[in-house]
Amino acid sequence: MRLAAEDLSGERGGERIFSGLSFTVEGGRALIVTGPNGAGKSTLLRVLAGLLRPVEGHVSLAGGGTEWPDLPAAAHYLGHLNAMKNTLTVEENLDFWRRFLGAGKATVEEALETVGLLDIGHLPFGYLSTGQRRRAAIARLLATHRPIWLLDEPTAGLDRASEARFAELMHAHLRAGGIIVAATHLPLGLEGAAELPMGVRG
Repeated sequence: MRLAAEDLSGERGGERIFSGLSFTVEGGRALIVTGPNGAGKSTLLRVLAGLLRPVEGHVSLAGGGTEWPDLPAAAHYLGHLNAMKNTLTVEENLDFWRRFLGAGKATVEEALETVGLLDIGHLPFGYLSTGQRRRAAIARLLATHRPIWLLDEPTAGLDRASEARFAELMHAHLRAGGIIVAATHLPLGLEGAAELPMGVRG
């Protein structure tokens, strides 16, 4: 599998914030997108996820076959809002995503146990702390399988132990041939990952 972007440009609020971005990410590899606030990191991830249309250029996915015909179909997007309903329990949220996207390699219970939330899966998502909400969102990556993870500040709100656990999950995803594109200000523990700096003026 191979993700490729060619001469990509994006805008926010009608203003162009990046242009001319070209990169490729092969299966089993990660790309870390860095840069100051406002550089367009989140916008880039939304373009890759198919949530925004690029102003110029295009994104393609090769090697996905009929199961993953394009990038939006093949990708999990983990944004700032976690994509969970506050009034549903954590388990109900994950059950919804499994019905909507298809079951992953882990059951809901296994995914919650992996992120350390098995004992509170019965609680409404809105009752959780910031770190617990992020861990529940990470559990969605495990309960519903997608080969490409698009991660926007994925460790925001996590403690040290949860950061280390998530680094292990990302490494396992890459070893299985998955792809990760992550926008972050913080080290993710992905040694050897390529870096794409944005908003850097020479």
